[in-house]
Amino acid sequence: MVNLSLMDIKLYIIVTKNDTKGTDDAKGNVPNVSQMEQKGENKLCHGPMGRPGRGPARPVEKAKDFKGTTKKLIKNYLSSYKVALLIVIIFAIGSTIFSIVGPKILGNATTEIFNGLINKLSGGTGIDFAKIAQILLTLLVLYLVSALFSLIQGFTMTSVSQKLTYKLRNDLVIKINKLPMHYFDKKTNGEVLSIITNDIDTLSQNLNQSITQIITAICTFFGILIMMLSISVEMTMISLLILPVTVIFVRIIVGKSQKYFKRQQDYLGHVNGQVEEVYGGHTIVKAFNGEEKALEEFNKANQELYHSAWKSQFLSGLMHPIMNFIANIGYVAIAILGGYLAIEGKITVGNIQSFIQYNKQFTQPINQIAQVSSMLQAMVAAAERVFEFLEEKEEVPDTLEPRATEGLKGNVTFDHVKFGYNEDKTIIHDFSAKIKDGQKVAIVGPTGAGKTTMVKLLMRFYDVNSGAILIDGINIQDFKREELRKMFGMVLQDTWLFGGSIKDNIRYGAPEAEDNEVIEAAKAAHVHHFIKTLPNSYDMILNEESSNISSGQKQLLTIARVILANPKILILDEATSSIDTRTELQIQSAMDNLMKGRTSFIIAHRLSTIKNADLILVMNHGDIVEQGTHEELLKKKGFYADLYNSQFEEVED
Repeated sequence: MVNLSLMDIKLYIIVTKNDTKGTDDAKGNVPNVSQMEQKGENKLCHGPMGRPGRGPARPVEKAKDFKGTTKKLIKNYLSSYKVALLIVIIFAIGSTIFSIVGPKILGNATTEIFNGLINKLSGGTGIDFAKIAQILLTLLVLYLVSALFSLIQGFTMTSVSQKLTYKLRNDLVIKINKLPMHYFDKKTNGEVLSIITNDIDTLSQNLNQSITQIITAICTFFGILIMMLSISVEMTMISLLILPVTVIFVRIIVGKSQKYFKRQQDYLGHVNGQVEEVYGGHTIVKAFNGEEKALEEFNKANQELYHSAWKSQFLSGLMHPIMNFIANIGYVAIAILGGYLAIEGKITVGNIQSFIQYNKQFTQPINQIAQVSSMLQAMVAAAERVFEFLEEKEEVPDTLEPRATEGLKGNVTFDHVKFGYNEDKTIIHDFSAKIKDGQKVAIVGPTGAGKTTMVKLLMRFYDVNSGAILIDGINIQDFKREELRKMFGMVLQDTWLFGGSIKDNIRYGAPEAEDNEVIEAAKAAHVHHFIKTLPNSYDMILNEESSNISSGQKQLLTIARVILANPKILILDEATSSIDTRTELQIQSAMDNLMKGRTSFIIAHRLSTIKNADLILVMNHGDIVEQGTHEELLKKKGFYADLYNSQFEEVED
């Protein structure tokens, strides 16, 4: 049953106003609250009358294979904590039993006081305070033991859940490094991060609560039922008759209110979408005088939301008073029957008090079991996604007898390479080329021609479907991936810097480099002067988004990183795209010095930057259509010449 107060709706709008279209997830960011709710990962929960409760606001996401996933969780992970879980079960049962006995003993104290008063009125000695003190002391000891048992089981269960979380996160991180690149092509960063963060947290929290609550709820239900039957079978029957009556009324109200809650959620989405759209394009709305139209649309959606929310809140608000009314009728019936049985001498006054206490607690374990079932569903659904991730197909293992990379010069051969990200869609059809060590090779072509794909194949981010790529005559699949990639230095169009000092960022590819080597690399990349102007110079800490430096400066730092790594083969993928023209000339000069004696692959859209390349490979639709030097290709007046001339025509236009 959904139960949202007006304040909840306001808070919900604020939280989700930037996420009605799921744009963050599409961009690879961590899903926010709204997205997690759609996946059943983080639900708003409310109780009667709109107060915070523990029931799920929406249907909990169910696992595809509840039984299979549960068995896997127990066998692969929980079985390692058998002793700890046994301690949890024993102490949870003990804690519950000791707390259940309490009302019965307290009832004995009430009976003793009542009998003492009657005795006093009859001229007797009155209340036996020593006996009452003994009863109360016994009760205190029982409650202290119950609290101690609860503390031990809580501590043990928390320890188990956190150790399990720790192990799962480790397994996930290890798995990430073994997954092939095509897995990340079909999954957004947000989806992967959601598994590591949201799903692991859901699993940990629900596991910690559900196991304990299942044990205590079952023990409490049967324990209270036994205690109630031991006091009076007749009174127990009345308590049991109240339950189906309550269920009938709840189902009637839920059936009536459900359609209004659905409409409420639908129109809440409309309101969120309209607010996000208007505020996201606020400048356009102002520019075209669209305020009145936007306000009219908002008022219409908001009015519908008001009516559906009012009806749903009113009907859900009836739940609490109706349940209280039925419960009070039950209390009255129990009190009348208890009084009658006390007069008949079948039970004592203290028994009546104890029974009423038990009756109030009787529905609690039923509610707990309902809550735990939702928690278990969410937990197993989260575990299922984690296991699916851990069972993803890994990269093809490295060869058992890898070749060494020492002494290689950097001759690269593409031998009839054929490749497609999907087997049924080939994008590199028959790529062949021979590059001598030390050559500066430019790869050019229109968008989608396959330029960057060739670089990914060269570094074994993907393996070719057929054909081969060789370095000094050795197939790259005969090297360990780690050793192969040490031969390469890469500067991409999209820069990547981590949260840390500038020095550590430059040193990323060569952790053992000395400070003076870092400075020399920065000077070669023409970024030393800029770094010296910063607070703390090379020790300045970059934030997570590196927003405290410009995109061009980030690019210079990544170039310095490659210079310091001193690789045998360079890959420059639009490496100077974020740099101004003057700095670009400086970088080109530095890169020319760096590329001397090294095989270099340059991917460029601005053809003016690769005029001095030793070899230009012109690609189109996955094939090399032309190759040669800049002058040779211009003389052919073919595809390259058309590309080159079109860029200058665009500039003139």
